[in-house]
Amino acid sequence: MSISAKNKYYLKRILPFGIIWLSIALLIMWSQYAVNPEQIEIIESDVPLTFEIVIFASVSIFLVGCIVGCIEVFIVNKLFIRQSFPKKIIGKLLLYTLVLSVLVLILYLLAASIVSNASMFSKKIWGEYVAFFLSITHISTWIQLLFSLLASLLYAEVSENLGQNILYNFFTGRYHRPVDENRIFMFVDMKDSTTIAEKLGHKTYFKLLRDYYRSFSDAIIKNYGEVYQYVGDEIVITWKLDNGLKNNRCIQCFFEMKDALKKQEDTFNRKYNSLPDFKAALHFGQVTTGEIGALKKDIFFTGDVLNTTARILGLTTELKEDLLISEPLSRKLEFSDNYSIKDLGTKALKGKTQSIKIFAIHHMKKVDTDF
Repeated sequence: MSISAKNKYYLKRILPFGIIWLSIALLIMWSQYAVNPEQIEIIESDVPLTFEIVIFASVSIFLVGCIVGCIEVFIVNKLFIRQSFPKKIIGKLLLYTLVLSVLVLILYLLAASIVSNASMFSKKIWGEYVAFFLSITHISTWIQLLFSLLASLLYAEVSENLGQNILYNFFTGRYHRPVDENRIFMFVDMKDSTTIAEKLGHKTYFKLLRDYYRSFSDAIIKNYGEVYQYVGDEIVITWKLDNGLKNNRCIQCFFEMKDALKKQEDTFNRKYNSLPDFKAALHFGQVTTGEIGALKKDIFFTGDVLNTTARILGLTTELKEDLLISEPLSRKLEFSDNYSIKDLGTKALKGKTQSIKIFAIHHMKKVDTDF
């Protein structure tokens, strides 16, 4: 059973929460065991670290971390999306404290019932919980939980700001040394952005840009695209060659972005009295990929393919086409009946000595022939 690109994306965002929580829990349990390996003279409110309890605790903490991840990704993060970083962290900590209070109650009752071999609803187990609640162990448990929560929330904020793939690549050291890759690049540029900015003013225009880029998210995720950078009203999306060619993802991404923006027409007209539109260019080639920067690290691509793609994008206005692709990329793609391809001839590119053959791509809308 294959997992969709969107589900893979969410799994990659949620699973690190579980891993962070489990790692911290295992470290704490190991330190407790190292101090008292025989588990003797433990205070009454503590649960002994038996093999069964370690397994139960590990699975439980991992699941709690994943639950926090799900709540963060699907609910809480949207509530605080426009808040400053300190307000986000404080607000989320307070909200999660309420959620974790319930989880601590349930998990303690389950763990105590395993040790005592008694029902978690028995007076004995509830008596142990009351003793636990009033003990120093309860305080230390909350310190551990809040530390795990803070660590996972900081990870989430850094991941969201850097981009998940960039953070993953930094952790794994994938591009610590430059590597050569074949990649597809799509440069996307908003139409009439200067006119829109002058009409709205820079503050309202910034809000429009934020909503404009947000509308593309699902289309990019679904088609396995990676956002390389935002440059004003331009967004650069990239794929490893095979990934972008499969099922024409790099082309399909463009048209799904168009559809997503069209679905937001009423929202944009209500908020900004205008619906932005965009044009794009696609090309592929070899790039050198690596970490760069002294004061700020980033994953950087360098190669002629980026310059060429930018120059092809510059032809969209002249040729009055929304999507242009290079002839080398067109030979790599396998077009279905869903697309029509139009040969625009060989064009000279600004600042380059070699010309390149250009094609326009159009999406063929299915027509219902049943009467």
